[in-house]
Amino acid sequence: MGDFAFDEDSRVVAAGSSGEFAAELTSRWNGTAGAVNGGYMLAICARALALGMPFPDPVVVSGFFLRPGTAGPAAVSTSVIRSGRSTAFGEAALTQDGKDVVRVTAAFARLGAGPGPGVGADGLVFLDGTPPALPPPAECVGVPVGSFGLASIAERIEFRSAELPGWFLGRPSGRPASEFWMRFADGREADLLSLPLLVDSTAPSVLELGAGSVTIQLTVHLRAHPAPGWLACRATTRFVRNGYHEEDFEVWDSAGTLVAQSRQLALILP
Repeated sequence: MGDFAFDEDSRVVAAGSSGEFAAELTSRWNGTAGAVNGGYMLAICARALALGMPFPDPVVVSGFFLRPGTAGPAAVSTSVIRSGRSTAFGEAALTQDGKDVVRVTAAFARLGAGPGPGVGADGLVFLDGTPPALPPPAECVGVPVGSFGLASIAERIEFRSAELPGWFLGRPSGRPASEFWMRFADGREADLLSLPLLVDSTAPSVLELGAGSVTIQLTVHLRAHPAPGWLACRATTRFVRNGYHEEDFEVWDSAGTLVAQSRQLALILP
């Protein structure tokens, strides 16, 4: 750890009693509203939880964002709720100045080890989806980093799509969906602990409706260890009503494997 920005900025250090950690949130992962990105904080909590779990791989990580995070010291408290034969469950709270910022629950297992004795479904495969049909990254275009305003996270993660988005051109398409390539700008390869950040790193889909949003709750399903290389992504919003919207996100690795899915509920901003 320490060779790449994400590893340095998501580092946790044991502090005090068992399950307690210290972290330092940085402004290098701020979102469009200028606050620390929610997926970044979720990834920090997942990293802290991983240090105390009997299984190595997060398979579900879910967080409620109680207040905005800010650059500066943070504390993360973790506990194991239950550990079974194939899955362990834990919870974490990230606090700043004594106030809860994020509350997280997670399940850990061993990806690729099967669902456990007696289930008999390890070889079952059903796929009702495919990766986005994108041109190669070298043939795609990226939105200039400065166009993301307060979102410093755009300096850390590179995005490329077949064409520039409507919101960037000043002509929102009216269709809150997008497909694009993504990777860390400094060459770090994606892994399970970074995926909670990556699924929350892009501009909100509702920008294509002329609105912004802020995440209230985010759940990430980790499906496989990513192969090295660019990640093909798909983000979609289907329902905007009463000031809220959902956003579904898929991440496919360079081998064409679905490695992560997420859904978040977000509050619409003017």
